[in-house]
Amino acid sequence: MTQSASIRPARAGGGFPTAAAIILGVGLGIFFDGIVLHQLLQWHHLVSNWSPAGTVEGMEFNTYWDGMLHSFAYVCVGVGLFLLWRASRRGYMWSGRRLAGALLIGWGGFNLYDGVINHLVLGIHHVNERVDRAQWPIYDAGFIIWGAAMLLAGFLLLRGGKAEAGSEA
Repeated sequence: MTQSASIRPARAGGGFPTAAAIILGVGLGIFFDGIVLHQLLQWHHLVSNWSPAGTVEGMEFNTYWDGMLHSFAYVCVGVGLFLLWRASRRGYMWSGRRLAGALLIGWGGFNLYDGVINHLVLGIHHVNERVDRAQWPIYDAGFIIWGAAMLLAGFLLLRGGKAEAGSEA
């Protein structure tokens, strides 16, 4: 049997592990937030509004909770990759649009959760705590809008990918 004979187009309504790609997208979103906003730009830490990082003790506390967040990201990425790998062994060809869409849904969903729950409801941190406090809501709103845009783009790509997969079947 040739390789092309063993690979089948994705079935309409099935074959693509959407949940696995969404989980992977959540992990990638957490890594981006943690690496870019926490470490490179140093705008905030996970609990920096509850426990400022201005002292050694405060930095240790914040670094610990950033590490817990990254540990969760590793779990999401590991589970997402494992589930994608397991599904790939079924021999179905996937739509790139569906993969990109599901990744964006996961990443955008994380951003919306982080922005609404952690920034607005709990107030454990804000996107950019290095600017004047009066500007914090502007950065938080931008982060939430970015998450919503990613989520919307993800749903549109996923829907377009389903139509694409349906035409191949």
